[in-house]
Amino acid sequence: MPRRKTAAPTLFGEPEGLKPLAERMRPRTLDEVVGQSRLVAEGRPLRRAIESGRIHSMILWGPPGCGKTTLALLLARYADADFKAISAVLSGLADVRAALVEAEANFGQGKRTVLFVDEVHRFNKAQQDAFLPHIERGVIIMVGATTENPSFELNSALLSRCRVHVLEAVSAVDIAAALRRALDDSERGLGTQQLAVDDEALGLIAQAADGDVRRALTLLEIAAELAEDGRIDEATLTQVLADRTRRFDKSGEQFYDQISALHKSVRSSDPDAALYWCTRMLDGGVDPAYLARRMTRMAIEDIGLADPRALTLALEAWNTYDRLGSPEGELAFAELAIYLAIAAKSNAAYMAFNHAKAEVRANGTLEVPMHLRNAPTKLMKGLGYGKDYQYDHDAEGGVALDQQCLPDALAGRVFYAPVPRGLELKIGEKLTALREARAKARGEGGDA
Repeated sequence: MPRRKTAAPTLFGEPEGLKPLAERMRPRTLDEVVGQSRLVAEGRPLRRAIESGRIHSMILWGPPGCGKTTLALLLARYADADFKAISAVLSGLADVRAALVEAEANFGQGKRTVLFVDEVHRFNKAQQDAFLPHIERGVIIMVGATTENPSFELNSALLSRCRVHVLEAVSAVDIAAALRRALDDSERGLGTQQLAVDDEALGLIAQAADGDVRRALTLLEIAAELAEDGRIDEATLTQVLADRTRRFDKSGEQFYDQISALHKSVRSSDPDAALYWCTRMLDGGVDPAYLARRMTRMAIEDIGLADPRALTLALEAWNTYDRLGSPEGELAFAELAIYLAIAAKSNAAYMAFNHAKAEVRANGTLEVPMHLRNAPTKLMKGLGYGKDYQYDHDAEGGVALDQQCLPDALAGRVFYAPVPRGLELKIGEKLTALREARAKARGEGGDA
C-alpha cells in the first residue's frame, strides 16, 4: 500500500500567490507528473520504491524542465522525510556542511532527510566528497540533479553510491496536457480567469517549449497576461513566441552530441542531415569560429585528397563568415555542410599521418640517409653529405626510381594507401605505377 502522503514540501516557502504558474502547478503526486512514464508509470521499479518509501540516493540526469526537482520533492513527500535544497551554483562548502549538520540532527531524532543538490555537476571533487560518509551512514538521501553526463562531471566515488536515472525531454503532447490542466485548475492555475484558448494554440506553445514543461507554463502565463478579452489568439502567440530558442548548451553534452551528429552526417554523405545539424547549431548560438574549425577538420579528415577542393571551400566559408557576419555569412556554412556531405570521402591521408606518427614514436631519431643531407660546406661534402644524390628533374620521367628517401630502417615502408574514390582514384593509379617501377629498378620482384 502506498505510504501516507503529507503536505508537499516546498523549495523556499513563498506565499502561494506570489509564485509563478510553473511553481504553483508543480505536481503534488506521481499521477500528476507528465512525461517520464519509463520511470514513474504504474508498476515501474522507481515508482514502486517511491510509493513504498524505500528510497535511495540518486542522480537525476536530464534536460531543463523535465521534472528533476519535482521528483526530488515527491521523494521527500512519499517518504515522510525532511526536504532540504541547495544549489551548486549558489552554495559553497560551508552551505553543504550546514545542510549536513541539519540532516545529522534529523537523523538523531529518527527522521530522514532528502538533500536535493541542484546543478550537482558544478560542485568540485572536494565538495562532492563531503556527501560520501553521510550517504553511506544513511544520514541523507541525496538527490543530485544535473543536465550534464554524470560519467564526465561527477567523481566515481559519488556515482558508486548513487543510482543514475535518466530523464527525457517531455513530449509536446504531454506538455499540452500540463497546459490544459493549468487552464482548468482554479486553485493553483488559471481556471478563475476563464481563458479561451484552443488546442492548436496550446500545441504551438508546447512545441515552442522544446521539451521543457516549466518553460511552457511560463509562456502560457505570459500569454494569459497579454490576452485581450480573455482570449489567447494568434496575435497573442506571435508576441509570446517571438525570438524563442531551442535547447543548446554551448559547453555541455548537447553541444558535443550535435557536433558529433554533424560530423557523422558528413561522413555518411547525408547532405540533408548535415545541413540540419549545422542549422541547429547556428540556431542555438554556436561560436561560428568553432563551427568553422570543426568543418575544416572534416574536410581534411574525412574527405582529404579524394577532393582537395573541400579544404579550400572550408577556408573560404570561414573567411566569408568573418567578412559578412550573421545572418548573411551563415549561408556559407550551410553550403559548406552540403558540399562536405556530397564530396568523395577518404581518410587515407589521416590514416597515413597516424601511421607515420606511430612509426616516429616507435623508432626514435633515425638518421637521414647520407645522399639526402644538405652539404653547404667542404667538410660536410668530404664526410659524404649529399654524395650520390640524384636530381629527379634530370632523371628520365622526372623521377629517380632507385633513390631511397626513407631512413634505412624503414626502406620500402608504405604509409599512404589512397582509396578508389574521387581524385584519389587517379592518385592511386600513379602511386601504384611508381611503386612498381621503383621495385623493378631495385630488382625487387622482376617484372612486377
